[in-house]
Amino acid sequence: MKLCALQLASRKGDLAGNLQRHLHAIEQAAALGAELLVFPELSLSGYEPTLARQLAMAPDAALLAPLQTLCDRLGVSAAIGVPLTAPAGGVRIGMLVLRPLQAPLSYAKQRLHADELDFFVPGDQPLVFSSGPLQLAPAICYESMFIEHAENAQALGAQLYLVSVAKTAKGIREGFEHYPHVARTLGMPVLMVNGVGPADTFVNAGESAAWDGQGNLLASLDATAEGLLLLDTHAASAVAHPLRLAP
Repeated sequence: MKLCALQLASRKGDLAGNLQRHLHAIEQAAALGAELLVFPELSLSGYEPTLARQLAMAPDAALLAPLQTLCDRLGVSAAIGVPLTAPAGGVRIGMLVLRPLQAPLSYAKQRLHADELDFFVPGDQPLVFSSGPLQLAPAICYESMFIEHAENAQALGAQLYLVSVAKTAKGIREGFEHYPHVARTLGMPVLMVNGVGPADTFVNAGESAAWDGQGNLLASLDATAEGLLLLDTHAASAVAHPLRLAP
């Protein structure tokens, strides 16, 4: 199976503009043979906690319809970072998994960083879903730095850890120590996608990467440029490609 980490720069609060960038990125990844695509944390809105409440949406929001239509047409799945309205009020750091000709799946970050607590409420349900021959588990940034999250996912049947983050250079350095440890310990490949460019009060540091089940780094993108990282799970290999989007 071929999975793709889409490392892109999201524009602050620009849902319409970011939507178009997602559509173009999905088309490019599908043309390379990707079957499932994953975007950075809160990719559709940008990682902007202070704007999250005004940008939050339901999983069936009309804005998402073009993304679902494209996934239907291309026969691909896409995991997109979205601020989601919570059932009891508040906003969750969400991931929507859009699948061709099926209802979307919804996941919300369960373990929040201390500086997120003023803006978000945690999710309360894990998710393991099938794509092709694999069972995948999403993890969103901070929670992915605790191996218990991956252990729980594996106990539910996960075979690959799908990590979506918004990380600084320091966070990426820590991730490059932690994620291969997760992969080695659990024998489970890890695909991690980060953004690039400004977000909130920091700069996303890119370096999206893939590790095999022995913790070997297969490939990574650079720290500043948008790009695609295509992981072939059958061949246990990954290849970097440029991502060509309008400036």
